[in-house]
Amino acid sequence: MNIHEYQAKELLKSYGAPVAGGAIVLNADEAEAKAKELPGPLWVVKAQIHAGGRGKGHFKEAEAGEKGGVRLAKSAEEAAAEAKKMLGNTLVTVQTGEAGKEVGRVYFEDGADIEKELYLSIVVDRGTGKVAFIASTEGGMDIEAVAEETPEKIATVPVEPSEGITDDVAEKIVSGLKLEGTAAEDGRALVRTLYQAFTEKDMAMLEINPLIVMPDNHLRVLDAKVGFDPNASFRHADIMELRDLSEEDPFEVKASEYDLSYVKLDGTIGCMVNGAGLAMATMDIIKHYGAEPANFLDVGGGATKEKVTEAFKIITSDPGVEGILVNIFGGIMKCDVIAEGVLAAVEEVGLKVPLVVRLEGTNVEKGKAIIDGSDLAVISADDLEDAAEKIVKAVKG
Repeated sequence: MNIHEYQAKELLKSYGAPVAGGAIVLNADEAEAKAKELPGPLWVVKAQIHAGGRGKGHFKEAEAGEKGGVRLAKSAEEAAAEAKKMLGNTLVTVQTGEAGKEVGRVYFEDGADIEKELYLSIVVDRGTGKVAFIASTEGGMDIEAVAEETPEKIATVPVEPSEGITDDVAEKIVSGLKLEGTAAEDGRALVRTLYQAFTEKDMAMLEINPLIVMPDNHLRVLDAKVGFDPNASFRHADIMELRDLSEEDPFEVKASEYDLSYVKLDGTIGCMVNGAGLAMATMDIIKHYGAEPANFLDVGGGATKEKVTEAFKIITSDPGVEGILVNIFGGIMKCDVIAEGVLAAVEEVGLKVPLVVRLEGTNVEKGKAIIDGSDLAVISADDLEDAAEKIVKAVKG
């Protein structure tokens, strides 16, 4: 789960991170009053969407010469005017694609003089099974570009979970950022602050880009991106309150209500599978036969008839779906439950596209009998390869 920049900064500020003053604007009428809450003389006006590259993006409706979702203003009135241009407008960045995202929130922040821009993040390194800091002197750039062009400018520092941030770890990170004097002292303190926030709030990713050094040699968090482990959400009611559903895919939001693992994709063949590994294999073999999956959907091992019904309804409500492949290997999940769920969903929403069903495992004969005994125009498949070949052929006519 992701949150907005201003929310991430408020969270980090509560842990003691150096963050500038700011004010969030939710509607144009309050823009000027919110801007006047900050002293100036420089206001930074930032569009709030769940996507990176805002500063280099562009609005679909913009006047000549205007660009970017991050702008500077030299008065409260000018800041308010910029906010009004952004609110309700669609911002297109490298991460949103051409569809862009509508801006529903704008953040005013105190401006800062910048001496140096740095990069600092915390991620879970699956290679080592540890939390790791990534530090670079090349702040303000895409870290992927830095890694490709100048990898020597990136320092990766793993943290032993039993030890936390030791003096040695903090020093390695500060050295990777090439900080000295007051900035180095701020850096050592910030590293401990960020690690505490990361672990206590079950974050999956924390990125500060840029982390700036100001003329007085103090540090400030100029931008912040935070994502959380959804599996730990039950422990953090305060974090769940920050969720902005308007930033999420409506199909994925609906799926989360029924505890379904669903990710919307750009293809035409909807998939309903039990088990993440089998779901990945199903998507791979669809691609192998020349088509693209429309979604990743794992109904889980203990799905009920109602859960399966909702999963099927989510797939059929996607206008991009031209065919559906149900691929179930029954273990805990029984094939007859899947069959009953599919029938219930079809009776409720209808079936307007080809449907291929492959069942195997627990109660497979019962499941097949349920499907065969219905009046559905279902295409049966013997195995995964057969199922993928048949649904691709059906969709392509």
